[in-house]
Amino acid sequence: MKNNPLKQLETLGQSIWLDYIRRDLIASGNLRHLIEEDGLQGMTSNPSIFEKAIADSHDYDKDIRAMALKGKGYNEIYEALSQRDVQSAADEFRPLYDRTDGKAGYVSLEVNPHLANNTNGTIQEARRLWGDLNRPNVFIKVPATANGLPAIQQLVSEGINVNVTLLFGLPRYRQVVEAYIAGIEARTTQGKAVKHVASVASFFLSRIDALVDPLLEKLIAQGGKEADLAKKVRGQVASASAKMAYQIYKEIFGSNRFKKLAAQGARVQRLLWASTGTKNPDYSDVKYIETLIGPDTVNTVPLETLDAYRDHGVPKASLEKDVADAARVLKRLPELGISIDEVTQQLEDEGVTKFNKPFDKLMETLAQRSLRH
Repeated sequence: MKNNPLKQLETLGQSIWLDYIRRDLIASGNLRHLIEEDGLQGMTSNPSIFEKAIADSHDYDKDIRAMALKGKGYNEIYEALSQRDVQSAADEFRPLYDRTDGKAGYVSLEVNPHLANNTNGTIQEARRLWGDLNRPNVFIKVPATANGLPAIQQLVSEGINVNVTLLFGLPRYRQVVEAYIAGIEARTTQGKAVKHVASVASFFLSRIDALVDPLLEKLIAQGGKEADLAKKVRGQVASASAKMAYQIYKEIFGSNRFKKLAAQGARVQRLLWASTGTKNPDYSDVKYIETLIGPDTVNTVPLETLDAYRDHGVPKASLEKDVADAARVLKRLPELGISIDEVTQQLEDEGVTKFNKPFDKLMETLAQRSLRH
């Protein structure tokens, strides 16, 4: 397996996580196989993933019926099922977590997406989920909305591991890092240990190109001077944003402010590339891995992308290549009438809705399965 491209990513400083969870993956031993043979270092979940897992299999039916007969509500049933899967996966990753002293081996569970704009509700639910999971190698996913930021700071100050999700824009990314560092500072002020507090900032990628590319394609179709520029930046905006985010990461975590915290054991908040399954068939199916390989980063991929990269990935450091070009791509968007800040705010708003819908659908699925005998 020496030539496995997935394994080679680790030597370049990048961790591969799987954006997928399902009971049969864990029970069959396949997850352990992915950890051992592919060097898989973590796992993420969301309501959409759980909805598919429960709707597309009968693995959960017995438990659903048993809980329904005891009078449990659908939300309670969902939490029991999702927590059990996350705990089981976290236990599979635990030897890796211990061996790497907490650098790898994490599994993420999301707060109820309907709480995206409710700071106190998010804090309370995250505390409860963290306590219920009772594993050091889990992350609680909290969206990077304006109301999510104070929740992130508070949770980090309490020593709760946070995966900041639904992150699209660079100004918001700076706020996310600030929330993390302020949380760590608050914790050190209280005289509490920070060594085992972990966090990742999940930058969503393919959705950026999926929104911007059609705007660029219209300009290309119209022809003229703008068409040439639109051709140059088509398919480049997401990767350019990620490359610039990494420059911000290096600037902030290389600062004296953070160095003082690092001396007390604080960890950097790693950038995680999310939404990395390629949506446009014109692009390579490993586009959002290949262009963004660099130290201290994570890439969480769907199963199909994991398989594709194992098959034909070409691992080489790429995250800090063409950084000046990446800056130019973002700088020139206004010339095409595109505001990247408006784009990323739209994506954040839509992202909240996109997480609410599968959650609601999941509740319907649980209702139907509860009635079956």
